[in-house]
Amino acid sequence: MRILAVEVPGAKMVYAEHGEGQPVVCLHGNTGSRRWYERVMEVPGCRLIAPDLPNFGESSALAGPADIGSYAQAAGSFIRALGLERPVLVGHSLGGAVAMSAAVREPGLCSGLVLVDSAPPSGFPTPEERHPLIERMRVDREFLSAALKATVPALNDPGFFSRLVDDAARMAEPAWIGNARALGSFRCTEACAGFLKPVLVIWGRGDAIVSEAMARETVRAFPAARLQIMERVGHSPIVEDPSAFVGALSAFVASLGRAEARANGAQARPRGKGEK
Repeated sequence: MRILAVEVPGAKMVYAEHGEGQPVVCLHGNTGSRRWYERVMEVPGCRLIAPDLPNFGESSALAGPADIGSYAQAAGSFIRALGLERPVLVGHSLGGAVAMSAAVREPGLCSGLVLVDSAPPSGFPTPEERHPLIERMRVDREFLSAALKATVPALNDPGFFSRLVDDAARMAEPAWIGNARALGSFRCTEACAGFLKPVLVIWGRGDAIVSEAMARETVRAFPAARLQIMERVGHSPIVEDPSAFVGALSAFVASLGRAEARANGAQARPRGKGEK
């Protein structure tokens, strides 16, 4: 796995890359980093690319306030800077909102979406009275660790989890409250109806943050979406059950290839008599 960096307008983005084949760009969630995808980078026939979004990990901070649209713009710039042709776009949690926003703004940007325990397209508001708890997470590592633990109930690797907490603590200071406000104001439902490419919505049965109703709302928002429920995980299948996630992603990518082959075959098929 290679760790690289690229300049996009307004930011430097650090990313991990592994494999060859169909490009797959993986966007992490709030308090996240590229490390959340570390255990799912081995997907046969795929080139997995996981960036630290601006404000997170080793990437630089946004010049302006935290905003889902700004993150989506950075993701689009990242894809163009790497010269990627119609990658599959994966988004976890907040990263799901970013992936949705990027895809509906520019439908030609990707070949399909995988949304993992994603914020729904109608937004994910956090009550103002909970903002002091978010600020406490920023300054109190023990409290931050406890909060993150609730998002990965099936993860049993203290060393790896500690590194996830380290990365969370690096998030840019304005993004702590800023991301909560950005998710609360995010709206994408009407635009999703115009995104006609395949969408896989993955939801963990034990998710204590995103409800099944929210996952089903996300499915309904897209014309070509389906839901896959993972039974033995919570909010973060990408670290709680990497093999199940890799299997789901691999099957989704293969289905895109089959659909494209059918479309190309239909275009190339000679017309018979009487066909127009």
